[in-house]
Amino acid sequence: MLGRMAYPRENLAPGERVVLHRHPHWKCLLGPFLLFAIVTAAAGVLIGVITSSSLRSTPQTVLLIAVAVVWAAGFCWYFIRPLLAWKTTHFVLTDRRVMFRNGIVTRSGIDIPIRRINTVEFRHGLVDRMLRTGTLVIESASDEPLSFDDIPQVERVHALLYHEVLDVHDDEDHPLEGRRRDSYDQPVAGTAHPGDRADRGGRDR
Repeated sequence: MLGRMAYPRENLAPGERVVLHRHPHWKCLLGPFLLFAIVTAAAGVLIGVITSSSLRSTPQTVLLIAVAVVWAAGFCWYFIRPLLAWKTTHFVLTDRRVMFRNGIVTRSGIDIPIRRINTVEFRHGLVDRMLRTGTLVIESASDEPLSFDDIPQVERVHALLYHEVLDVHDDEDHPLEGRRRDSYDQPVAGTAHPGDRADRGGRDR
């Protein structure tokens, strides 16, 4: 099931090239997985207490079922749900835009055209630097800055994105680069060179 949740490449435009594709850093799974470990340990202790008690078989069975239900709920909420959320969250950089998709049942997404990006920043503390992750901040024209947390190798992502922004801005600064030079030598319609005027004058005489 997780293998079928890869980023849908059919969303790309014709000729659009993927530069980078990332899921969030595994750091975002540590908290939920730790809580699941605590729930599992607590369930194990309760099962030990229940089975060693002097309760009759029926009450013991009911209590064991209740513990199992609580553990299953914790498994779904603190293990399956974060794992699916991690797998269905995509940060994609192409040569035309930055795309962010997330959500398990209800999907949401953000597209930022490269040509609209003004500033690219990254932030990471000591722990994030050790884990090689951080927050990427993108400021686009006429929009509030957008922050993307837990980006793996955030410095490399920042460098790649900055490189793409520079390439697009360079292309916009030199829109006539590569055009045929002889197009600039063509006379404008309705104008004549001085030599042409002189030749006509000589023929008229």
